[in-house]
Amino acid sequence: MRKAFSESLVQIAATNPRLILLTGDLGFQVFDDFQERYGPRYVNVGVAESQLICASAGLALEGWSPVAYSIASFATGRAFEQVRISVAYPGLPVVIVGAGGGYTYSDSGPTHHAPDDLTLMMSLPGMTVVAPGDPEEVNQLFPQLMMGTGPCYFRIGRYGEPTYLAEESPVLGKARLLRDGEQIAILTTGDMAAVALEAVDLIRPDGIRPIVYQMHTVKPLDTSTLNQLAEKVGTFIVAEEQTPMGGLSAAVNAWRSSWESPIRVVRIGPPDAFALGSLKREDLRKRDNYDAVSIARACVSNWKTSQSR
Repeated sequence: MRKAFSESLVQIAATNPRLILLTGDLGFQVFDDFQERYGPRYVNVGVAESQLICASAGLALEGWSPVAYSIASFATGRAFEQVRISVAYPGLPVVIVGAGGGYTYSDSGPTHHAPDDLTLMMSLPGMTVVAPGDPEEVNQLFPQLMMGTGPCYFRIGRYGEPTYLAEESPVLGKARLLRDGEQIAILTTGDMAAVALEAVDLIRPDGIRPIVYQMHTVKPLDTSTLNQLAEKVGTFIVAEEQTPMGGLSAAVNAWRSSWESPIRVVRIGPPDAFALGSLKREDLRKRDNYDAVSIARACVSNWKTSQSR
């Protein structure tokens, strides 16, 4: 996803002379092409995330279109006060890009973990929060995001994420149908979409066909699609790599409460706990029961429940 993001930056910068990229001493080689073409519009503020955000805010006030890039845990947690006061409060058009959201850097320890990045950014009024699931969604959604007039958070992965086929093209603010089906629906965000599609392949021989939607735009949530989907299925299985105190499952439950929907919401994701042990990401997902097998198991269980109604 980082490569797709870098390529999108170069393309947009060619037509938007006000786009400027700021980084917190990260992205070496990733942004070489951008730096070579648009050198003065590449600013490395050093290991100083608070300054990264404040400088971006100042540039936005002067009419620039700043993109602030850092590792997700640093861009959101370390600089949260500056994001809240300098960017979100005045509603400035700063796009904050968090690389390696969730547990992408699981084997680097808690300092690099970002299971709360979506939670932190979703808590800020007026903040658009987007978590694409593959390079194609990065390519399609980032240009749409850059056309906005307010603050945005864009969570991307690292590298090597698989590209998946879908029923629909990605549109900012609209849930993306990945697979059509019946009885139950899987809702994903970020690169959990690929994990959910792997789960669907596992249960296809059993005749279980869940609907799969990628909720890449977590805020504002596409409640219109949820309203329509709730008329078709009895259970939403929410698959996320995010703390349960926020993120997609919390947003879906908030929708369910306000709409008074009888829909059942089953969350598949990491627990409310620090991920200790520096495990590989695949091992962490397996240990905490939010890998493809765990999603498949939840689908089988809830499919039987839906059939018995």
